[in-house]
Amino acid sequence: MARPSDEAPARARFDRLDALRGAAIVWMVVFHFGFDLAHYRLIDADFYRDRFWLVQRTLIVSLFLLCAGIGQAVAARQGQRWPRFWRRWAQVAGCAALVSAGSALMFPQSWISFGVLHGMAVMLIAARIVAPWALRPGGWRLVVLLAAGIVAVLLPSFVQHAFFDTRATNWLGLVTRKPRTEDWVPVLPWLGVMLWGVAAGAWALKRRPGLLAGAIGRPLQPLAMLGRWSLSVYMLHQPVLIGAILGGIALIGR
Repeated sequence: MARPSDEAPARARFDRLDALRGAAIVWMVVFHFGFDLAHYRLIDADFYRDRFWLVQRTLIVSLFLLCAGIGQAVAARQGQRWPRFWRRWAQVAGCAALVSAGSALMFPQSWISFGVLHGMAVMLIAARIVAPWALRPGGWRLVVLLAAGIVAVLLPSFVQHAFFDTRATNWLGLVTRKPRTEDWVPVLPWLGVMLWGVAAGAWALKRRPGLLAGAIGRPLQPLAMLGRWSLSVYMLHQPVLIGAILGGIALIGR
């Protein structure tokens, strides 16, 4: 059990976590800018099959979900109550619905029915339930979370069924073939990554609070600011990027 002096203050400012989330935002914006350029045939890149871009996507989503898991551990340490959690959750779920609607207009045949925000909305509930438990004394709890994460990550490789191949059921992840969609972040295997985030956050809060709550230098402050407004940036960056690209195409074509 950690000594009280080792634990992060209940209301500490977690600038380092915000900056890490901000780094994920910057990485995502750069990735999507490249995707948009390829979509409008301004660059020659295959974001659907090229391993380089597929790995980039996996790493970006992983970083977001790790930060979300760590964030739930922080919220539990700060005594967040369920009503506040549900208010934030409603924002994520509402934005997920907007993503579905927007993608249906742009990609009618491959619209997003269960992308990163949809997956996050489901997985956040699980993370919110286990985070207070993970913060209790006993290192074995973190081992259990790590093991559960490994099971979640590996299960889709061993269990698949055609029942899960429809839009109504592929959100779980036990599919026999990847669905045709612009973004797909099913509960399995990605819940495992968020559980690892919860475990990492609980361990850091109890053993190395400075990893999350320590001061950051002035150059990293913009990243921390982005991290605190990550959902807003996520929702706005694609309309801005696409608008800028189309505007540039129109100007060049004159």
